[in-house]
Amino acid sequence: MDADVGFESALSGARAAISGARDAWDRSAGHAFEPVRHQPGRPEAGLLPFPRAFDDARRSSRGHAPGLRLVPAALSRVTRRCTMMTRSVGTAYLGLLVLASGCDGWNTPSGPPASIDAELRQSLGGWSVVPIGATPVQAAALVDLGQALMFDKVLSGNRDIACATCHNPVTHAADGLALSVGTGGSGLGPSRTLGPGRQFVPRNAPTLLNAGLGAFYLFLDGRVSGFRSGPFQTPAGVVLPSGLPTLLAAQAMFPVTNREEMRGAPGDRDRFGNPNELAELGDSDFVSVWQAVMRRLLAIPEYVSKFNAAFPQTPTSQLGFQHAATAIAAFETQALTKTDSPFDRYLQHDDAALTAEQKRGALLFFGDKARCASCHGGPLLGGGDFANAGVPQLGPGTGRDAPLDLGRGELFNQSGYRFAFRATPLRNVELTAPYMHDGAFPTLEAVLHHYNDVPRALREYDASQLPPALQPMYHGDEATISAVLANVDGRLSRPLGLSDVEIRELVAFLQSLTDPSARDLSSLVPARVPSGLPVQE
Repeated sequence: MDADVGFESALSGARAAISGARDAWDRSAGHAFEPVRHQPGRPEAGLLPFPRAFDDARRSSRGHAPGLRLVPAALSRVTRRCTMMTRSVGTAYLGLLVLASGCDGWNTPSGPPASIDAELRQSLGGWSVVPIGATPVQAAALVDLGQALMFDKVLSGNRDIACATCHNPVTHAADGLALSVGTGGSGLGPSRTLGPGRQFVPRNAPTLLNAGLGAFYLFLDGRVSGFRSGPFQTPAGVVLPSGLPTLLAAQAMFPVTNREEMRGAPGDRDRFGNPNELAELGDSDFVSVWQAVMRRLLAIPEYVSKFNAAFPQTPTSQLGFQHAATAIAAFETQALTKTDSPFDRYLQHDDAALTAEQKRGALLFFGDKARCASCHGGPLLGGGDFANAGVPQLGPGTGRDAPLDLGRGELFNQSGYRFAFRATPLRNVELTAPYMHDGAFPTLEAVLHHYNDVPRALREYDASQLPPALQPMYHGDEATISAVLANVDGRLSRPLGLSDVEIRELVAFLQSLTDPSARDLSSLVPARVPSGLPVQE
């Protein structure tokens, strides 16, 4: 095939794919998203791997133009089909590279925008930033059960920590700590402290605000992934129970299995001095852990009544922890979805919803200078990409690489994923400090100063901004810094050149992502839970 003909054919196909997928998205009210980028030769979430040439070309193009970092599922499905069809035609990769690199000039109006609003709305369209549709209403009985489970410490091995301990409404569905304090700790929020002989949870507790909106990946390393309603890829593999209705429900299956977070260590005794039976189970025996938690719950008559009300078609004898996880996810979705920010009103064509400073910050965010949207695009402003952002390494680390934390690189033994973490959605981000996978930065300003010159900022990181207990756990040796920088994302390998004024404008825009109703969530804390254990201690 002649190269020019092949290129034009692929380009035409890419244009048609975008047009058709955008039409499909316009007719859709869903929130399912999936990633375009995959490591060559390694399927993720049951999707086909992209050819190495295409993947390498997309990676090399990062930072130069808006890529399809997070796109509607319909568009991604079309893209995957195009990839399969052109797998044997090398020149056609160039056409798909145009699609992936954001060279979609056929959708860009000619001539300069008439106003800052016209320019901003043009940028938003290029990043698939559209209004978020209405969230499905959850059944009242399901939400009631989920609220009780969310705050009940009976789910933890030592009966001393609940899901809401690290995802507390009082601290905006997070805990306000750089690294979380799991079982054995005491206190709540930023004042929570480690218990004797315990270690910090290796990562920051991400907020659950808007977690039910349908991101393709959950957890900071993306180890739970899939479309909103399945199929799901999780650490449990084939033993994950069927019947989980959403990815958030699948995610809720796993905190109870984690030793540092909720399950406890072998030999632990619970708050009453009784043996912790959950801690004696094997680390890979997910099914036994889930069954043990359900035995606890169904030994409490009030929980039996709540489960029967929430799942009237399921006999008590057939209830499993997947039903508990479904209820927890329903509560999180109903109570913690917060999408009425000034930015959301702007997306609904209220030009006065944003200040001039916030609009300038948005132009930086979605523009070529700051390039924030290359990781934080789409309606959720993130959640569908992974990047090594050159974040300082601190904490106990994870897995075989401890005390370092390789993030997604621990799941996929490929150099491209070393130190890469999920680019989390940014809605309500103003409320959820500290930031990054290990809470290394206490403010949004600190994050942006880091992004402005990542190599320099990493080498000059000041560990004194960390809580005293974490300062000795900062890994600032030259070998670690060099290892992180060797794989830093290409979009961040060079200084951005942002001025102090531009950083303030970016912060102002990020503050426009806050839903006022998310500022005070204390009404979500129940007065009591069925186990009778204390709720807020």
